[in-house]
Amino acid sequence: MRLSARSRPPLRPKDASSRLAEAYGGGGTSPAAAYGGRRPEAPYGGPDIEACNQLVLAHTGLVKALASRLAQRVPSHIELNELVSVGMMGLVEAARRYEPALGVPFDAFARRRVHGAMVDSLRGMDWAPRSVRRMRRDVDGAISRVRHELNREPTDLEIAQALSVSEPEYHRMLDQIRAVDLAAIRQLESGPEEQSLLDVAFDPEEGPHARLERAEMREHLARAILEIPARERHILSLYYEHELTLAEIGEVIGVGESRVSQLRTQAIARLRSRLRESLQISEVR
Repeated sequence: MRLSARSRPPLRPKDASSRLAEAYGGGGTSPAAAYGGRRPEAPYGGPDIEACNQLVLAHTGLVKALASRLAQRVPSHIELNELVSVGMMGLVEAARRYEPALGVPFDAFARRRVHGAMVDSLRGMDWAPRSVRRMRRDVDGAISRVRHELNREPTDLEIAQALSVSEPEYHRMLDQIRAVDLAAIRQLESGPEEQSLLDVAFDPEEGPHARLERAEMREHLARAILEIPARERHILSLYYEHELTLAEIGEVIGVGESRVSQLRTQAIARLRSRLRESLQISEVR
């Protein structure tokens, strides 16, 4: 399911029961009716249809919270109700695929499915102008070049000089690039046993090769995070792991919300350029 950036009448708010019924293909019918009045077999050994219903209805607040958070980071023409609708589809899918035997809380499992569904829909819109995407590639390239020249992470001024712009202009470029960077990094560890969510929030049909690639990507990302400046690493931790807002992070580190946004975008650019090098990717589009 994809969102459309074109003008269209806004979706009418619907309650969780209506969305749940539609997600199971029943319009205004119940999930059981959508299956001809019979209970479907539990997918992948997961919960039955009633259990799925209870999981979805108990976690609608999670969808609204994630949608509200994401809505603050996208263009204004993207409506909150649109994100909620897409997120509800992700929640239903999470409930149908959830396996309690894995020992992972449903909240953690569903969070990635819901957020991923919304982000995938936004990416499908490709609403970022080509000029901004080109600007992002220019910044990534400048960071990479200067890093190799200096054998360390470059400062804002050094990156600006490599781009042949002033430092304030470079900061304005970061503000524009911010809109393109949706969910560019996610927390690596969660739970009392430090079990990686990248290991447990997977498609049950995913093969061993895909899981191996996921593990390798995690290792590359972990190494890249350790190489960026401590201040930017702290910001990423507060934003993605502890889920503080930009304003709250600004209070913690003593700068304004706008500056926090710029530093977060710059940190993501550093990570993107490092990953491109370590994974030997010539260009990120």
